[in-house]
Amino acid sequence: MWQTFLAPVDLYCERTGPEFWSEPVNALTNFAFIAAGLWGVREVRRLGTGAFAEVLAWWVVAIGIGSTIFHTFATKGTVWADVLPIAGFTLAYTLFNLRRFLGMRWGKAIAIFIAFYVIAGAITVAVPDWLRQASNGTTGYLPPFLALAFFGALVAASGNRAGWYNLAGSAIFVVSVVCRMIDPLVCGGFPLGTHFLWHILNGLMLGVLLAAAARFGAPKVRE
Repeated sequence: MWQTFLAPVDLYCERTGPEFWSEPVNALTNFAFIAAGLWGVREVRRLGTGAFAEVLAWWVVAIGIGSTIFHTFATKGTVWADVLPIAGFTLAYTLFNLRRFLGMRWGKAIAIFIAFYVIAGAITVAVPDWLRQASNGTTGYLPPFLALAFFGALVAASGNRAGWYNLAGSAIFVVSVVCRMIDPLVCGGFPLGTHFLWHILNGLMLGVLLAAAARFGAPKVRE
């Protein structure tokens, strides 16, 4: 079990070996997440948006820390430090959309939450293997993109300006996904790769989402 956990992985263009500092740019650009999260904490506290919004901001900090761990200790085990915080934030922010931006009560919010992710999961599973491989595994990020686009449109239609922040986040996400997809394709001419742009752009995207949470995320229904 430990041998599997500690088995090194080489997923990105920049990595030159199993050593700790083999992805210095990929590792350092995770500070984009940490900076976005700490800025979000400050904004939430300044605007008094509440504990739920502040948890989201700290969650973004955790994304940066988890990704840093993976891009320094790149093993089959530490990949979970990268993946789980992202998945957790995606789910939590969806609930934030439903509860805070749309003002739904828990029962309705959870029902819509489950229905959405069942459908999004089915769409992701249905992606053919050739496309999954051609996209460098990036099709696995379909659910968060669909969540930003769908709930962004729903929130915007309700008249809440936070929806436009969601939609802006989805647009930034499209560009960052392209950077992740082409990373293995540019290695020959650009050994640094483009994965570091995925970090920087996603840090920007998460900052936009935290801005929406801080500015428009005050409770609308009793918690």
